[in-house]
Amino acid sequence: MSQKRRSYRALAQVEITDGIISELAKAAQLTASCFNNQPWRFVFARSRGSLEDLHSCLSKGNEWVKGASVIIAAFARKENDCVIKEREYYLFDLGMAASALQLRATELGLVAHPIAGFDNEKAKLALGIPEGNIVLTLMVVGKHSADLSALTPQQAAMEPARPPRLALENIFSMDAYDEKLAVKPAR
Repeated sequence: MSQKRRSYRALAQVEITDGIISELAKAAQLTASCFNNQPWRFVFARSRGSLEDLHSCLSKGNEWVKGASVIIAAFARKENDCVIKEREYYLFDLGMAASALQLRATELGLVAHPIAGFDNEKAKLALGIPEGNIVLTLMVVGKHSADLSALTPQQAAMEPARPPRLALENIFSMDAYDEKLAVKPAR
């Protein structure tokens, strides 16, 4: 299923039932976490009012998000997870839970596109998320569409093909660090 996962921007409205939301939440619930602390939390914005409130938090260039059927705020607080020396696990654990949710959405025939282009404080205020939490991502959920009209010309040009991935030799090495791991993706 991971081969089918794509962060499409061209989205069509689709009914996101309580059952689908439960399926997505259960996928996140089963994720491993440091000492089983499960620091992740999610708010599923589905009502027109909640979606519009989140639209006001978006960065320029994210107008396509308005095609989403649901926007999921993925958040956590540092105090709810392990801090071992300099390693703060709450964001790692939240990322793993968000990834599990994203893969389950793909299995259900949906797109769950995580974005960083939003104002964290405005998003927390819009959804009533308490201080001390960080909204790491908003996950834009919908059905993939062939209609590219909501995208910028640059976004529309990128939509058909999967963006290039780093070569395998640039993401792992055996037994010791290899300088090939220092490669950054082209932008």
